[in-house]
Amino acid sequence: MNVTLSSPRIWAYLQLMRPANIVTAWADILAGFAASGCAVFISVSPDLPISSSSSNLMALAWLLLATTGLYGGGIIFNDVFDAEIDAIERPERPIPSGRASRIGASILGSLLLSAGILAASQVSWLSAVLAFGIAAAAILYDAYSKHDPIFGPINMGVCRGGNLLLGVSAVSPMVSNYWFLALIPVVYIAAITTLSRGEVHGGKTSTGIITLVLISTVLAGLLGLGLLKNYHLLAVLPFVVLLAARVLLPFIKAVSEPTPENIRTAVRAGVLSLIVLDATVAAGFASLPYGLLVLILLPISMALSQIFAVT
Repeated sequence: MNVTLSSPRIWAYLQLMRPANIVTAWADILAGFAASGCAVFISVSPDLPISSSSSNLMALAWLLLATTGLYGGGIIFNDVFDAEIDAIERPERPIPSGRASRIGASILGSLLLSAGILAASQVSWLSAVLAFGIAAAAILYDAYSKHDPIFGPINMGVCRGGNLLLGVSAVSPMVSNYWFLALIPVVYIAAITTLSRGEVHGGKTSTGIITLVLISTVLAGLLGLGLLKNYHLLAVLPFVVLLAARVLLPFIKAVSEPTPENIRTAVRAGVLSLIVLDATVAAGFASLPYGLLVLILLPISMALSQIFAVT
């Protein structure tokens, strides 16, 4: 798809930010927001004061801005630290192709991470602490842990789990009540990150099997949340079916034929399907309509993925 911008350099920096992926980070916040209990403003409730609804919306806006900065900055530093290897394996990327400078990318990434932490601090000190932790974990992954077959996937999962809790921090006390929700994206992202190691040279069947086990664990966990009193299991079921259909089919193909192309297809499906996972959690803690609202982000992210790289 040909898109013309007035400045090719600006376009290159937008590519570094992976806009399609940032949309999936918004879904994390919306899911966490639902778990915090704030998503009640979606429903018409005479018992909800207008001032309370406005306050909830303001907190949500700050957290969405925060995750935009955190994810955008973190993913930019991924390319900054990978510049040398990308020059060999993916020379078409913005930095090795010369369309974006490494110094410029570092400055933009730093500004975005700082903006993310600052935006989170407008909600609460706990939100700021979580944002700082996410930023630190992202840099740790980009600079070091991505090269470790065990710590790398866990580290990346912690970033997304922390992002979900950032949404929960709209109501600070709820973070201690629902900290375990972070384990779901931790396991899910660990599965995708494990599989993604074969994007360039192909993967191993054994690695793919581990990935399928992890994905199955996530699906079971989403259903297991039905044990919570305020979790609407019936509202969750259609989303779980959709998630299973979107990720299991390409993942199974990647396991049976672990070629780079199949693995990239599976990873791309897995990343974009984070929105479906978040919609599942959102529907469980809020309502079916709220879950569908989160799911609207999926076609937006998919459209952006046709323009910008996801992996």
